Amino acid sequence: MYQIACIGFIEAIKRFNFDFNVELSTYSVQYMIGEIKKFFRDDGIIRISRSVKELGIKIKELDRIYVAKTGESLCVNKLSEILEIPSENIYIAMEASRNVESINEKVDEDGKELIDILKSDEDEQSKIVDKITVLQLIKNLSSRDRKIIDLRYFKDKTQTQVANILGISQVHVSRIEKKILNDFRSMLLA
Repeated sequence: MYQIACIGFIEAIKRFNFDFNVELSTYSVQYMIGEIKKFFRDDGIIRISRSVKELGIKIKELDRIYVAKTGESLCVNKLSEILEIPSENIYIAMEASRNVESINEKVDEDGKELIDILKSDEDEQSKIVDKITVLQLIKNLSSRDRKIIDLRYFKDKTQTQVANILGISQVHVSRIEKKILNDFRSMLLA
């Protein structure tokens, strides 16, 4: 705050005119306050235009008044109708006025942070690579083999259920599945 006020003071010195018959301290206070207001208005992770901020304030005030009268919040369509602006602008202003949440925010009385809850001991990168690899292997299968793998491993069907769906025997499904899995193993180990 002190540094920002100093910037305002420097701006006041640059523009100060002795012909005004005003003390520099009186003149500079307005510049210092202006710089501080500008900092609070414009400093943030994401820059939001003044018009969007003002619309957000107007929306909150309208909603506060409406809730006081009816006990219910205004919907976006009603706000759009009242303010005579597109609903997209209402959504933008409402989103822009929401507080930004930090992943280092404390979420319980033990001092646990949000990042601690979101963290996983599992190696997410390896899981993603594994999924991509499996999808590539499945993509190279014939349509019948792909259907068998899909039904067995993604739809949790039994070999008997798969056999009934495809109109073949359960033994045949078992053999095809075993061959596919062996092929996958050999491709992965190669």
